[in-house]
Order: sequence, then structure tokens, then C-alpha cells
Amino acid sequence: MKIVLINPPHTAIGSRVPDDHLPPLGLLAIGGPLLDAGHLVRLVDAEFGPMPLASVVSEALKDCPDFVLIGHSGSTSAHPTALLIAGMIKARAPATIILYGGVFPTYHWRDILASTDAFDFIVRGEGEATVVALVEALEMRQPPASVAGIACRDDLNRPFATQAATTIADLDAYRVGWELIDHRRYSYWGGKRAVVMQFSRGCPHLCNYCGQRGFWTRWRHRDPVKFAKEIAWLHREHDVELINLADENPTVSKKAWRAFLEALIAENVPVLIVGSTRADDIVRDADMLHLYRRAGVIRWLLGMENTDEQTLQLIRKGGSTSSDREAIRLLRTHGILSMATWVAGFEDEGLRDLWRGFRQLLAYDPDQIQALYVTPHRWTPFFRIARERKVIQRDARLWDYKHQVLHMTRLKPWMLFFSVKLIELAVQSRPKALARILFLPDPEQRHSMRWYTQMGRRVWFREVWGFLVTDRRVKGGPTLAEFWGAPQDTEEESMAFGRPVTKPDLPAAVNRGLPGRRLAG
Repeated sequence: MKIVLINPPHTAIGSRVPDDHLPPLGLLAIGGPLLDAGHLVRLVDAEFGPMPLASVVSEALKDCPDFVLIGHSGSTSAHPTALLIAGMIKARAPATIILYGGVFPTYHWRDILASTDAFDFIVRGEGEATVVALVEALEMRQPPASVAGIACRDDLNRPFATQAATTIADLDAYRVGWELIDHRRYSYWGGKRAVVMQFSRGCPHLCNYCGQRGFWTRWRHRDPVKFAKEIAWLHREHDVELINLADENPTVSKKAWRAFLEALIAENVPVLIVGSTRADDIVRDADMLHLYRRAGVIRWLLGMENTDEQTLQLIRKGGSTSSDREAIRLLRTHGILSMATWVAGFEDEGLRDLWRGFRQLLAYDPDQIQALYVTPHRWTPFFRIARERKVIQRDARLWDYKHQVLHMTRLKPWMLFFSVKLIELAVQSRPKALARILFLPDPEQRHSMRWYTQMGRRVWFREVWGFLVTDRRVKGGPTLAEFWGAPQDTEEESMAFGRPVTKPDLPAAVNRGLPGRRLAG
């Protein structure tokens, strides 16, 4: 079968401002199993340019594919673009079967299938096994609804989901389709050839705002030695210099993480690693942080979210401000840069609250800061807490964590925006931060600090311009529940874990293949 994977052009500022682009790991992870199943697979990465949508569609349809798969890691803010592309493909080639996957469609499948005919199937949760099974079922003219982990329509055009697919227990059973990309086109960290990888999936912690926890269902990790060998192969065969770990929390198991670090050190390849983890794990690993640096770890993003203990309790973060400070200190002692995330809008903050948060950030003394805005997802427990708050941003493309989307009673949007921008400016421009940019002894760290500062400056001015000129906010908008729908936290886990797959009890109308569709071999 001819299959095209489409990575839609993302509208987020973080995607448009940097000159670097990272490969779409999610689509490559789907592409590998499809290639191994004997299909002809091609990737259209529309992030470059970015490609105009008409060009994306033309490129996707140039060899008359049987299937088009659309997905994006920023799936909520990318959904409007994915919908436009799917509609344009259907208008030009209505017989092409379009599959859609990602976190947003996994949970919003009812709304999507009820509102548009552009998508034929939605893959829910992990897609490696599900996509191969679905393509095989359609190719063999078997009932597609016999495939677990999908959503589709019956012959009355009613949205319907099959039973949840089972999580992939062995993450090494499915390979990433690295041959789908030209590695020379992808870079990060200021021009270093780079890829995105996952050592693990999921997170065992209970942060109630996290949009990823339920999608992956349970925390699992790859074989540490095999993972290290794959990194070494990427460096030796494709000159990859930097690995961006997409894990929510790769360090959950100290034993497994140490085994990976030691295996990568043994491979003796000059690869840098950036990623994110919890401050608690850094404090726990104080006795082995020297292995982090020897293995190439150069920066960790620490998901601190807030500097207020009551807010941390509200969102069930499970950490503490003391462990956050200690983690930053330990990383600096071992030559690893720290980036602290700080999220505004969890509660109805005022200027005093923001001032207190700013003072605490200065006390933390991170090397870099990433200021974000709370962005509730319908399938998380936090959505239920915030469901009566008013929405001020109706454009889903701006639900990207970099735009305020919820109303605050004590601060007008301009007050919150410029407070956050001033906090960013003050933290990144304090004398200690400037001195590190200029005088850090490690050349890689200096390069990182300068690159991040240069990119951050461009993003900062673009955000100010967007707030003042292009972005539109609404007054008296709908509540969060009215905007997205009723809370879905009872459906938070998208897949079954460790339970055998049994054939679901399906409506008879769903147990048919797609009528009138001739699939080429």
C-alpha cells in the first residue's frame, strides 16, 4: 500500500521563530512498523518553509496514495491546520483514506467525527500496532471496527469507538523509521544535527493538569543498552550530534536510567542530550549526576510549574520548592544547565502573587526560564476544577501554552501578559545569567546559553507584537466546559494496560469495510 505521513505546519511561535527544525518522532514511530509490514511509506514534513497548505496537499497526493496519515506533537493547537489539510485532500482525492492520530484526536474523536467527514479513522493512543492492524484490515477488506484502538463511523454516520488498544509492553518491538528523513535537514541547539527520541513513555506521577499522563497510560522504558546503541548508530551513520528526549520523565527508574547512562558512556560517542525530568529525581540521583554529564546530558528542563506551595498542592505536583532549588544547584555543580518552567494562571493571581513568584525564581537561580500559561485539557482532572472559568481565546491554534486562554478576575490580559514578559526579561537579564552567557568555561554551555538567549529574544518580541497587533481575545466568552465540552477525566487513560484484547460487541453497521473503495497493492 502507498502511505503518506503528513506533519502539518505548526502555527506556534516556538515552531516559526527558530531556524532549527526537529524531525516528527511520532510519525517516524508509525512509519517504521508500516515499512516493516511491506508498505511504501513517504513523509511530507510541512514544517520547512513552512509549506503552503496547497503545496502540502499536492506533495502528498503526487503518487496517488491509498492512505494519508496526519499527526502532530502539538495536537491541540495543530488541529485546525490538520483539519484544513484533510478537507483539501478529500476535495481533490475523495477516495483517499485519511487517518488522524495524536493526543487531541484521541480524546476529541466524537466531536471531530461528528463535525467533519474529512477524517475516515482516528487512531487513539499509541499507534504503532493499531495503524498496521487497521491498514491490514482495510487492505484485506475485513471489518475495520474489529481493530482495537480506533474511532470511525457506522453506516448511519454515527461516531463510534472500538475498545481501547493495549499499551505496548516492549517498546523495542517497534522501530523508528529513520530512513524516512534526510538527517541533514534537521537541527537543534543552534545548528547541531539533531533528532527526537524516547527512552520511556508515560509518567507515574499524578499532576492533575498533565495532558500526557493518561495518553500513555503507564510508564515503561526501552532496553537501556539497545537505546544507547541506537544513539551511537545515529551518530556514526548520520552524524547526529544532539538527542532531544521527548520523555515526560525518563529518570523514573534510577536503575534503568543508570544502566542507560553507563551504556552510552561505553559507546564513547560525542552526543549531547537535552530533555526534561522532575527535580525530585535530580535530588535522588545526586550520587550519580557525574554519569549524567559524562553521558552527554547538557540541559534538563525541570517542570516546576509554580513557585507557590499551595498552587503545587492544587495541581498535585508532588514536588516542593526546596527540592526545586536543590535540583538546580546540583545540576550546576555537575556542569548541567537548568531550565525552569513557570506557569501563570493556575489560580486567580494578582500582581502581588506574580511579584512573589518573580522573587522566588530569582532565588532558584535557574540558567534559563520558560514562562507558560495554564492550558487545560478536557481529559485531565484539572479541567474539571477550572471548567467554570471563562475562555478569552477562541482560536485553538493559540492553545499552545504561550498564550493566555483563561480569564482572570484580578488581572486584565494586558496586565498578566506584560507582567510575565517583564519577569522573563528580568530573570534572563540578571547579572548572573549574563555572566554565564559570557564566561561559562564549558564552550558547549556558552553556546547553549547564547543560542537560547538569541532565540528567546526573537520569540519575546514576536509575542509582544502578536499580543498588541494580531492576537484577538474575547470578552464575556464561554466557560471552559461550554467551549470544549464536558470533562473527560473519567476517560483519561486512553489504552488498556496488561489486559488481553477481546473482540468488542459492535453494532452490525460498523462491521463492514469501506464500500466502493478499491485499494491498490
